[in-house]
Amino acid sequence: MLTQKDSSFNFYALLWHALLLSLSQSFIDFDVVLPAMIIDAGGTSMHVGILTAIMLGGASITQLFFAPYISNKPFKKRFLLLGINSRIFSLGFIAFLLYYISQNKEAELLWLIFIVISLYAVGGAFASLSYNDIIGKSLNEHSRKSFFSVKQIIIGIGVFISAYFAKKILTFYQYPFSYMTLFIIGFVLLATSSMAFWLIREKVESNLKIDNLKHFFSIMKIEIAENKKLRNYLGFVNTQGIAVSFLPFVILYSKQFLTGNTDVGNFLLFKVIGAVSAGILISLLIKKIKYRFLLYLGVIVSLSIVFILIMFHNSYAFYTVFVLGGIIASIYSITMNGVLLEVSSKDNRALYTGISGAGYILPAIFPILGGFIIKEFNFTTFFLLYAIIVLSSLFFIRKIDCKK
Repeated sequence: MLTQKDSSFNFYALLWHALLLSLSQSFIDFDVVLPAMIIDAGGTSMHVGILTAIMLGGASITQLFFAPYISNKPFKKRFLLLGINSRIFSLGFIAFLLYYISQNKEAELLWLIFIVISLYAVGGAFASLSYNDIIGKSLNEHSRKSFFSVKQIIIGIGVFISAYFAKKILTFYQYPFSYMTLFIIGFVLLATSSMAFWLIREKVESNLKIDNLKHFFSIMKIEIAENKKLRNYLGFVNTQGIAVSFLPFVILYSKQFLTGNTDVGNFLLFKVIGAVSAGILISLLIKKIKYRFLLYLGVIVSLSIVFILIMFHNSYAFYTVFVLGGIIASIYSITMNGVLLEVSSKDNRALYTGISGAGYILPAIFPILGGFIIKEFNFTTFFLLYAIIVLSSLFFIRKIDCKK
């Protein structure tokens, strides 16, 4: 049984993790730092597409296969720590690879970097199954919305601080030393943040039992058929979800118009400014607005980015795009976590998190398709396809009946 004392203790332990994790995020940012590193290492639009697919879509699909095993476990903290530790190892190994490249100029290790990044992404997908379940069981229901809003403010402050220092590192050091330094710092901070989960008091058991993978897919089919909210949630994630995979291509697009050495650092900083500003504002207004309003707002901002990129090509336009990209990321993070908790219960939360991996099929395919379209056609065609898919998400938002 979860007592109020346990809930309060877990509340602060989870915020501790959020703070330290946020301090690491800008050093390993998958919208800016990772794509920029791949481009500097000689990557093309296809490489950026594959990287984005791995980080934002492909890894989440693996949740479909992890969920049956995790769902059967009454307590999930050790599985959460396993996923987090795999990410910590990945960051340290990438830092080592970059050091090796710095000592062996002819080394071509791009393929190995992709493998390690895949481990990092899959580890995150594995950990998130347990994380969502632990959040649901470790906090009283009335504390969850407050947790997400306070968490967003803390993350905003932490990410802004780390973005400032990451920008300095990217400005003063060249590839690969700049990225090696970023990953070493990210490694240390992520390792420190994981210690918070050793303190979490996981008192409530999950009772869902799944016999095997076949049974899981049969349950998934039933849940999708019977739960209208879940169907529309998956439809929304499959469409608006591509918006959070867009910024890596903007970095590639900017190379046609900007040549400054500080652009990557500036992009990171402006993205964080957008995310922090939106996170704080939403947190202040969270009790007065519903998730549906935020879902609509996310679509509007996502479409405005396309207009700016097609019409303007100076540095101010790109900085504006990254501010808006940060706003989208903040809205998406708050709404997706909140809506998923709303459509699930304590017994099926890990199951639903796994099912939500089905919502990342299009976000997994789109970056690879985008890389191909850019290579064979042009950026304008890619931008228009993106706008059409995002616009289609309005159909699902209209049907998502969020009570909160």
